[in-house]
Amino acid sequence: MPRSSRPRVDIVVTTDAIVEGVHFLPNDPPATLAQKALRVNLSDLAAKGAVPAGFVLTLALRDVREAWLEPFVKALGEDAVAFGCPLLGGDTVSTPGPLMISVTIFGKLPAGTMVRRDGAKPGDIIVVTGTIGDAALGLACLKGKKLLDDASACDALVARYRIPQPRNALAEAIRTHANAAMDISDGLAGDLAKLCAASKVSATVEASAIPFSDPARRILSAGTAGVETLIAGGDDYEVLCTIPENRWASFREAAGRAAVAVAAIGRMQNGTSTPVFLDASGMPMPLKRLSYSHF
Repeated sequence: MPRSSRPRVDIVVTTDAIVEGVHFLPNDPPATLAQKALRVNLSDLAAKGAVPAGFVLTLALRDVREAWLEPFVKALGEDAVAFGCPLLGGDTVSTPGPLMISVTIFGKLPAGTMVRRDGAKPGDIIVVTGTIGDAALGLACLKGKKLLDDASACDALVARYRIPQPRNALAEAIRTHANAAMDISDGLAGDLAKLCAASKVSATVEASAIPFSDPARRILSAGTAGVETLIAGGDDYEVLCTIPENRWASFREAAGRAAVAVAAIGRMQNGTSTPVFLDASGMPMPLKRLSYSHF
């Protein structure tokens, strides 16, 4: 094809590092660390509507142990194939400090179509993928908090913390339907506030509409964790997006074809106030914190 007739594409670049003691625990399996390091970056691409093109890796190790490196490399290679995102290069260095894994990922999409976080409009439907809060509960389980007398349910929550499920299958639908989008990494409440601030709008969310998994609902019913823990805990790596009402049915159908669960949880509003989360009686919920913060 002549160069002049080739479809124009934009390149999307994003980077995330995960650090021992901050983003994962010292005894987390190396295979899950490889998966998490790549997938948190894939999640960013999905929210922009981009498809993966490749990644580079920086690995900072205290020492070299084949027993650790072998499962790490195997899992990273399997994910690279599964998500169509080849390793392009990188660097390995020694460190006296905590283990650190940094991925810079490259994505591509038709020119001018990237979905930003600053395009939300009043009246847009607020949509999230998957379920919210499982990772925060999984981390609590790993830290020894007794949330449920059900080992298999706790294992499922831990798996959500250790191995994110990026929604790259939905990237095209996000690109063609959403006014704004971002991935949920620091907590639904805080990340929605960031999206609202960027778009210069506000939002109202019905807490009863937020999708929670069965283990999470059982924990809420037992009172061993509250809604704030689930919506402010972080590590969900789901997609938060705003969809115009006239595109909602089409987006929902596209999500069904992509086998990605989506839920409408509220509306964007005029104004610049912090998003409001309403309880079952329609009253605003007081939130002591909105999201995880590094500092």
